[in-house]
Amino acid sequence: MKTADCDILILPGYAGSEEEHWQARWAARLKTARIVAQDDWHRPDPEAWRSRVVDAVQAATRPVILIAHSLGVVAAVEAAPRFPEGVVRGALLVAFPDIEAGADLPESVRAFAPVPRDPLPFPSLLVASRTDPHCTYERAEDYAYAWGSALVDAGEAGHINVASGHGPWPEGLMRLAGFLAPL
Repeated sequence: MKTADCDILILPGYAGSEEEHWQARWAARLKTARIVAQDDWHRPDPEAWRSRVVDAVQAATRPVILIAHSLGVVAAVEAAPRFPEGVVRGALLVAFPDIEAGADLPESVRAFAPVPRDPLPFPSLLVASRTDPHCTYERAEDYAYAWGSALVDAGEAGHINVASGHGPWPEGLMRLAGFLAPL
């Protein structure tokens, strides 16, 4: 599959994706991509976020690829059972936040817990950093196994956001292309 063959839904995390974030850059660069907007990026409501993702998937006119970062990963995983069967063909999940163990996360983010551990009904790739301040690599590995996701070790990449030096993140685009090829 190529990006031109699908609707790419980009799911930012808490506080959204600022202009320099790789997700915002990809949304501007990939013609079939769009950011799934939330009503309040700073006070996330779990049901509202899940519903917005489900609505976006239902409105798609082509096969869907999800590209989720941080809390967007949690929203995608929680929304997955409500997706129409066969519409979502795959998901690139980046920097999953351990909202169950993350004491440093806002209460509104921790309200998304517990995170489902059921296998996802579509292929997925979880990109995890060994120095992510919001999730240990071991916890990301555990969730990847539970979801049936292939795991990519991003090395010492922080939270894979602007603050950790991941503006355009060309390695991520290459990883996306490799993930899409067999779909």
